[in-house]
Amino acid sequence: MRTSTIRRVGTGAAVVALMSVAACSGGGGNSGSGTAGKPAAAGVAGASHVAALQQIQKKADTTQSARVEGTSTMGDAVSMKQAGTISWADGLTGSLTITYTGGKLAEQQGGPKSVEARYFKDAYYADMGEDFAKQSGGKRWVRYAFDDFAELGGPAGDAMKEQLQKQDPQEGVKALLAAGDVKKVGQEDVRGVSATRYSGTVDVAELTARNSALDAEQLAALKEQLSAAGITTQTVDIWVDKNDLLVKKTERGESALGAFNTTAFYSDYGTDVSVEKPPASDTADFAELLKEEGAGPS
Repeated sequence: MRTSTIRRVGTGAAVVALMSVAACSGGGGNSGSGTAGKPAAAGVAGASHVAALQQIQKKADTTQSARVEGTSTMGDAVSMKQAGTISWADGLTGSLTITYTGGKLAEQQGGPKSVEARYFKDAYYADMGEDFAKQSGGKRWVRYAFDDFAELGGPAGDAMKEQLQKQDPQEGVKALLAAGDVKKVGQEDVRGVSATRYSGTVDVAELTARNSALDAEQLAALKEQLSAAGITTQTVDIWVDKNDLLVKKTERGESALGAFNTTAFYSDYGTDVSVEKPPASDTADFAELLKEEGAGPS
């Protein structure tokens, strides 16, 4: 396989993995389902909203796994859908089936239209299909070590590593706790479940301890993560059932790659998440592929 093809397919898969897990772990972005009500409160988050969001965050701590379905778009680069199970009990683990539905990246990267991705604490693995295997020594799986991501794009790679390792359903709740305008919108129907919707907008430049329910360390980490991804503002909406469990989460805004819009649905909290690393004999390391082709770091 030519170097340019390896780099294009491999880097494209890395970006897709990041977007997919971000969507399923908390990303989202359209305006929601059901009939939206009018905001019940406006301005700086009231004490009742903060207490409710903190309770939701604590509940995510105890459930630690879920079945997820999601959709994502990033400018005109890529659009996709995802489905699978994830656990955040000890770092991110899980398995997602990722399907391209459009965008320039999907057209250019040359890989399969549907990819199985398996996530672990130190790396993720992507099944690139038979066509890739024919050009890579018979190995259809590619391993992407999180520590290697910086070599794919400097600060952007660092941000990719950070998001892949730390994503879970709490991330969107943390963003709402940092928002200065969080609102309780009202009750809406999400796939037959009555849920309370909260909405807020995070302005990275205006993140301060004064209007946030996060501590200074959490606030600094959130700001660094958003800034590294080129995000200046993001609007977050969550829908929570009567048991304080997220049933839907959306995000939308602008990033370095263009406008993003992602949605995730959650079900089967506490489900067993069992994922195995592909056989070493069927797995190629992305960094080593680049080195073998003379494209990797010296």
